[in-house]
Amino acid sequence: MKQIIYTKDAPEPIGPYSQAVRYGNFLYTSGQIAINPETGALTEGNIEEETHQVMLNLKAVLKAAGMTFQHVIKASIFITDMGDFGAINSVYGRYFDGETAPARETVQVARLPKDVRVEISVIAAE
Repeated sequence: MKQIIYTKDAPEPIGPYSQAVRYGNFLYTSGQIAINPETGALTEGNIEEETHQVMLNLKAVLKAAGMTFQHVIKASIFITDMGDFGAINSVYGRYFDGETAPARETVQVARLPKDVRVEISVIAAE
């Protein structure tokens, strides 16, 4: 059965989508960008700060579903500049144990919502 996951601790959806959908033992998150859920404003600063906010948003959505980063089995990272890969990867890596890191792809795209530099979505399972 499909269950919609919502938390005030992550940004409000900016379109007709859910923060996440749980289906059976699987959780599919929507892509998160660097919006501060308390202010609704984009996180300004360097790519590390932007990536950290994205990861905090994902953490909040996972928590609302009763999960953690340890439950993540797949991540998708979209970036606007492959030159930022190292910095994004460094922040991203802090949220995962190296032995249980999920599968992942990183793709450079032309543009992201609100002209952010990074967007990440995950699939998690119990």
